[in-house]
Amino acid sequence: MTTITTADIEDVFRREYGRAVAVLTRAFGDIDLAEEAVQDAFAAAVERWPSAGLPPSPAGWIITTARNRAIDSYRRESSRDERHAVASSLSAPDGDGEEDDVGDDRLRLIFTCCHPAIAPASQVALTLRLLGGLNTTEIARAFLVPEATMAQRLVRAKGKIRDARIPYRVPDASEFPKRLRAVLAVVYLVFNEGHTASAGDRPVREDLCAEAIRLGRLLAELMPREPEAIGLLALMLLIESRREARLSATGDFVLLADQDRSRWNRTLIAEGQALVRQCLRWNQPGPYQIQAAINAVHSDAADAAGTDWPQILQLYDHLLRLTPTPVVALNRAVAVAEVLGAEPALAVVDGLALDHYYLFHAIRADLLRRLGQKVEAIVEYEKAAALTGNAAERELLRRRIEALGPRGR
Repeated sequence: MTTITTADIEDVFRREYGRAVAVLTRAFGDIDLAEEAVQDAFAAAVERWPSAGLPPSPAGWIITTARNRAIDSYRRESSRDERHAVASSLSAPDGDGEEDDVGDDRLRLIFTCCHPAIAPASQVALTLRLLGGLNTTEIARAFLVPEATMAQRLVRAKGKIRDARIPYRVPDASEFPKRLRAVLAVVYLVFNEGHTASAGDRPVREDLCAEAIRLGRLLAELMPREPEAIGLLALMLLIESRREARLSATGDFVLLADQDRSRWNRTLIAEGQALVRQCLRWNQPGPYQIQAAINAVHSDAADAAGTDWPQILQLYDHLLRLTPTPVVALNRAVAVAEVLGAEPALAVVDGLALDHYYLFHAIRADLLRRLGQKVEAIVEYEKAAALTGNAAERELLRRRIEALGPRGR
């Protein structure tokens, strides 16, 4: 019998947590109860699976065990009438009786968490917690805020859903505009966490990338004429097309300029570029569409030297006008360096308040290296390494430091 380790069970937790919480939320209408029951089920798996072995359907085992734990909780804590109501609802046919446009538990949960009554930052954080199984530390890193602040946001958001009796459903089409921005942000942050994991020894979480793309396809099906929904799907497909080339045989990150482009997934590129062209025909540009267009330009180049950096810089100029954030300005600085040189790009970077963001220091280090300021570059690489929780990123930064020699001498 194959030995089942705690790490194996943690992998199942990561893959199945969001689905299990969504199913239990539909069944019981209580997010706190669903989350607690699913966590109890995984605790039971840690005790049982190493000796009993992995069940044929780990996801089914987790959901069934969690459902039973939730029922036990209701029996302990509810009145007689409430117990009868719960028993009746759980014996009814699967489903919540509503004719939603998309019958998907995880999509329902996203829209529930993204209700306009919940603060925007909390909408995204809560959905990352419930759908992606990310812990509070990981979400805090994604938002660049202290862990205690994020913990408070999550508690307040779940309390708002409970107290306001926010329904667990996909909203009517008339409600989409109020929810769309937050829903798209949630899906993209889930994808980003999969693309470059914020913590742990796994540099990439393919399960989260796949889940985000699946949800992106559902949103595109739900809103086939919403340019930003189509743009987000295109963006994720184009980024995902490079996944096989991003890691070396030893699991190290490979920078875009150094990737073997023959390993890029041409099927995903073709689909992503077709979606970008579709967005261009609508002529209603938005942030996700522009980011998708930037990645489409990258995918057009046969090699790094053939990249159309002036076009990418123009796209970033447009993106910065629509989304004037420090992170967009930081990414634009990379294009500035390619078109105008490292010195003007460094001037842009030095004007940004992103001292707690590891990519700020990594990009600043690259610019300093290009300008021959090796000692200063090493200091910045070290700051970036201290701020990232991703082991593969730390290794990439370590290699950069080693390439400069002892303190750059």
